[in-house]
Amino acid sequence: MDQDLGKPIQGVQVPDEKPRRVALVTLGCKVNQCESAGIAERLRQRGHTLVGFEEEADVCIVNTCTVTASTDYQSRQLIRRAARRNPQAPVIVTGCYAQVAPEQIETLPNVRLVAGNLEKQTIPDLVGMLNGGPPEVRVQDIGKTRRFSGLTADRFPDRTRAFLKIQDGCDARCSYCIVPMARGPSRSMPIRDVLGRVEALSGAGYREIVLTGVHLGAWGADLSPAMDLPSLLRAIEAAGRVGRLRLSSIEPLEVTAGLLACLKESAVLCPHLHIPLQSGDDRILSAMGRHYDRRFFRDLVDRIVAEIPGAAVGVDVMTGFPGEGHREFENTAEFLRSLPVSYLHVFPYSERPGTAAASLPGRVEAAVRSQRAAALRALGLAKRADFAKRAVGSRQTVLVEGSLDRKTGLLKGFTGNYIPVLLSGGNEEWMNRLVDVVIESAEAGTATARVCHEQ
Repeated sequence: MDQDLGKPIQGVQVPDEKPRRVALVTLGCKVNQCESAGIAERLRQRGHTLVGFEEEADVCIVNTCTVTASTDYQSRQLIRRAARRNPQAPVIVTGCYAQVAPEQIETLPNVRLVAGNLEKQTIPDLVGMLNGGPPEVRVQDIGKTRRFSGLTADRFPDRTRAFLKIQDGCDARCSYCIVPMARGPSRSMPIRDVLGRVEALSGAGYREIVLTGVHLGAWGADLSPAMDLPSLLRAIEAAGRVGRLRLSSIEPLEVTAGLLACLKESAVLCPHLHIPLQSGDDRILSAMGRHYDRRFFRDLVDRIVAEIPGAAVGVDVMTGFPGEGHREFENTAEFLRSLPVSYLHVFPYSERPGTAAASLPGRVEAAVRSQRAAALRALGLAKRADFAKRAVGSRQTVLVEGSLDRKTGLLKGFTGNYIPVLLSGGNEEWMNRLVDVVIESAEAGTATARVCHEQ
């Protein structure tokens, strides 16, 4: 444990510890969600009770995000809501916003503890000791850490898939991104620990595990000896513990020939890649600090869909970056229209203090950013609908989720290539099982299928 992480809260004695009702809410990425699941599991192990965020609670925990100004605002709103709902309950604030702006958070109502991303792992030990008093800030310089630390969990309530954080931090310096300041340098979970966690999650009944990280493709580079993601994927499959394995977002330059070979050859790795593009204009890509151009990205996507038929390729794209005029935006829109991608995640640019892009000229008005984002989201919906339609008549494997579709009452799930599917017929015994289906129809990006047989 890093220095001072385990010290008691000032003025609070360990014997005061007692079971509490704890409300926990999470903003942001899958990494944050993994860490919240780990906090929740350790709280239960210590005898605490997890309650809904709108319920009566003795302690409230807000795990924040800071990727945009909007998420900062949402984090502050959740902190204030916690104080209004439970005026006597101390509030613990952690996550990326707590890491980069603790001085803003400690002034908010009922905040008792501000814990950085390194200190996040100590929260379960401190919940039972919190009482009133002034706020305490525990935020180390995360830029100096070199050790991977992960709040792991064996339970993901209300989820059929399990998420496993195997990497943290980022060594890239994209000009718009605050994540390296919030998460520190890249660190990897050792391979023996990854294999152990996969075995534990599979033993807990999860048929699909999603590997996630802040910079997932950098996994293994900091280990001794150094390793890479394809070698890890092969080791996981060789262990024979998991039914289905999926990757979260991975950078374009890290979709290597070795990774594509894994996707082609694997019996468990889902044919699904989510790859950040950010812009389809070469000048904007350069200003963003992205180390590829349009031609590289097009060749990459074309190679993926040619070598792995039916593969889903999702894309992140940002609108309104400084200097993005009408021509640059149209370059991006035209580029995306021409790419054989399956869906888009669209984000308006958000100024982050301390990043290189924050001082760039050519600011784009907020209303223009929103209009451009709406246009690209509409394109993304069309791409998603077309991808699902092209799957009609194909045979796919679906992991059936543990709840029914609210609108239709049908069983639902996702194919390996990430098409949402409704199942005609069937019963609840199919939940949390992999079933082979034939896609019969598709509308608005969602397919309807009939079951061939259960795996």
